Amino acid sequence: MNVSFKAATVITIILILGLSIASCQPQPTPATLRYGLTLAPSGLDPHIHASAELGIPLHSVYDTLVVRHPESGEFLPSLALHWDISTDGLFYTFDLRRDVIFHDGSRFDAEAAVANFEYIIDPDHNSQKAAAMLGPFKQAEALDPYKLQITLEEPFSPLLDSLSQVYLGMASPDALAEWGPSEYQFHQVGTGPYRFIEYIPNDRIVLERYANYDWGSAIYQNKTATLERVEFLFYEDEATRALALERGEVDIIGEVPPQDALRLSQDSAYKLLTVPIPGQPLQFFFNTAKSPTDDLIVRQALQYAVDRSRIIQTIFGNLSPVAKGPLSSYPFATLMPDHAQVSDLAAATSRLERSGWVDSNGDGIREKNQQDLMIDLIVPPWGSNPETAQLLKVDWESLGAVVNLEVVPSFGTLKQRATEGNFHAIGLNFFGTDPDLLRSFYLSDGVYNWSKFQSDQLDGLLRQGAIDRDMAMRNDVYRQVIDLISAQALILPVRDYVNLIVYRSSLSTPQFSAQGWFPHLIDLEFES
Repeated sequence: MNVSFKAATVITIILILGLSIASCQPQPTPATLRYGLTLAPSGLDPHIHASAELGIPLHSVYDTLVVRHPESGEFLPSLALHWDISTDGLFYTFDLRRDVIFHDGSRFDAEAAVANFEYIIDPDHNSQKAAAMLGPFKQAEALDPYKLQITLEEPFSPLLDSLSQVYLGMASPDALAEWGPSEYQFHQVGTGPYRFIEYIPNDRIVLERYANYDWGSAIYQNKTATLERVEFLFYEDEATRALALERGEVDIIGEVPPQDALRLSQDSAYKLLTVPIPGQPLQFFFNTAKSPTDDLIVRQALQYAVDRSRIIQTIFGNLSPVAKGPLSSYPFATLMPDHAQVSDLAAATSRLERSGWVDSNGDGIREKNQQDLMIDLIVPPWGSNPETAQLLKVDWESLGAVVNLEVVPSFGTLKQRATEGNFHAIGLNFFGTDPDLLRSFYLSDGVYNWSKFQSDQLDGLLRQGAIDRDMAMRNDVYRQVIDLISAQALILPVRDYVNLIVYRSSLSTPQFSAQGWFPHLIDLEFES
């Protein structure tokens, strides 16, 4: 055997062995995505707890009966392929998919859906949001293995919108029964493109790709997920969010402070995505049951005194639009006024003087009946409310008021202050894709009627809006509602919410649900 033949033989053997060894090596798995959350929820069960933050991971753990298209607002099939609404609006009948399996291997069917509704409305479970989203719910029943019927006590037009949200996502009845309302949040089982792995409060939430997912709705671009694992980490302090990206701790994070977002967007390593959030703007309710804000003229003066364009430029870097009223322009532009109210210090001053508030001793503070013009302002700690309130304080003090500003530490404390009623203006907003969300805030006995305003006319319109099924009729009702709220100067709307998402350039462009906050993890991938 000559030398060259031996050498060739050895090389061939080495190549074969190398290929064999390589085939035995574990293949690299798709990358892990690290996602920064900006609030550590007090609880994570979507059927019981209420935060928007929980929906960011759990939107991909659960499927819903229907979905809402992020752009058109149209309701599309998901776990339900078809549905029918009775002419009286009391019966919703859904034909369910027959090929859906929960992450624990159990089958999704009509009985599973019934078990979910019973879990949600169980009064011992104290659902903070999901139960209320069902409105005048009476019962859910399985007409056959894959036909579900929901019966209402009275018509409720927002029901499909409610059923499209993660708070009414379908969970495994076996898991609900095994763990119960206190422990299920740590052992969640859905049918979505990602499986729930663990939740360590104030530390992390971990999801893994569900390889058998094969029933995604039309709102998804991909049929199955690419990323194998998604880890959610908490960054409640705004100052830490840009740093988390720059240090490589996360690949994507929302609610980045505007100045940081603009700075990072100049770096080719990052991209900025502005996502409008539907619902209510950053706003402050005036207490109509406490002097001096019980006076409409004073409330109007306080509105005119605030330069909202300056606030948005100073705090939000012009990345948010000025709010026009009690709903955001997205997606409610057709309901809102054409223009936002502009600041007018002269108009504010004349109104106060007309109402008897004057600076008689020249100390810069207005008084009436020997009482100083005093405004107690209470705000929550999130969403740039404290920074906004500081600028409100400046504007109202320039008008001749004494402003006492209190930033409360939590939502619980905020509710307590509202119940006590010792305030003149208080910050609160919720998010949503149906204008019925106004009912909780402006109905005379609404749970969040923090303006304390009582109106039979407004009550009637809000109740009518909840039962009307004709969209044109509903829109007309809500225009009247918004006109009444504006005429009574019940709130100071400041800016429509825009979520500033910053992510690594190596990541595909994130897509979000109609609710704005919730990413479609199934469509995210690292690009080569």
